[in-house]
Amino acid sequence: MLRAEGRRLAASKEPHRPGPVHCSPNSPDQAWSGLRAKPLSRYSRAWEQMAVELEFIDWLNKRTTPQSGIVVGIGDDAALLKVPAGRQLVVTTDMLVEGVHFDLADATAERVGRKALGVNLSDLAAEAASPLAALVSLSLPKKGNALELAKELLEGMMPLANKHRCPIVGGDTNVAAGPLTISVTAMGTVAENQAWLRSGAQPGDRLLVTGQLGGSLLGRHLDFEPRVAEAMAIRDRYEVHAALDISDGLALDLARMLAASGVGAIVEVDRIPISSAAVTMAQRDGKAPLDHALGDGEDFELLLALPPDEAKRLCDTQPLQCGWTDIGEITQTCDCKQRHTDGTLTTLEPLGYQH
Repeated sequence: MLRAEGRRLAASKEPHRPGPVHCSPNSPDQAWSGLRAKPLSRYSRAWEQMAVELEFIDWLNKRTTPQSGIVVGIGDDAALLKVPAGRQLVVTTDMLVEGVHFDLADATAERVGRKALGVNLSDLAAEAASPLAALVSLSLPKKGNALELAKELLEGMMPLANKHRCPIVGGDTNVAAGPLTISVTAMGTVAENQAWLRSGAQPGDRLLVTGQLGGSLLGRHLDFEPRVAEAMAIRDRYEVHAALDISDGLALDLARMLAASGVGAIVEVDRIPISSAAVTMAQRDGKAPLDHALGDGEDFELLLALPPDEAKRLCDTQPLQCGWTDIGEITQTCDCKQRHTDGTLTTLEPLGYQH
């Protein structure tokens, strides 16, 4: 939990400092003034670290919008959340590591923080869950100003958290020699037995995707919009058999849905919505734009399997600004094929990002 806890901040093996600590978790100014009033000692580093954490907690609390489902938020040993009757709790977590998922030399900390929360909100959307709250844990690099970096990361998360009513209610912070590591756990709720799963696709279902695919590494992987609102709108108006978010590439994530459901698919490659960024990347590296759309990953669009009549109704009305595209059908046989413009069928390999 984001809170002041001396044992986590202090590395000394000396016995605990006797006497009361004259500061309040809600009063970082008092903590700082208390430090300034005391002479430097072997304990001063630990108290200074505690005061920094108190300052961070106070800073974060001032930027957190209260929500009805949060009984106790940041500052206690644990958060206390209220799950409405008749709803199930949905929990997801993702970890981003500098040098693997992002590079601070190419992206601001605010954009990285936004992505760290966004990938979790995308998972909630894929389950048709309404966001409830999030936990954020940071392992901050020793070099540089750890407090300012933490603030910048959270500043990037806050607009997205407020927009989707997903307040940050706790987490943890540490400073280490390794690279910046961000772990976010997001929680949401869904009506009992109404969550979308990747295992429910049925023969005859149509496959639909939101938005456009490919070329995410030109910037969209940091600035994408998690399809939370879109999922809520579809959940309340259409029957969905299976769903997931496209995080590792359309071909690979579709293969995962098919394996979980025990079915196959035929994908109409000329219907796949290819982004302009995929075309740009293809011009640079010589690959086909379609290959980028199938395998780049980090699109964070939704892939859904719906009954044919529901899919037609959704595509005909196009109720969402991002758009929906019918790209194929679910089949009885447990393989995945792609139909080319000349009508020939070939195997669609599960291209994508392998962790």
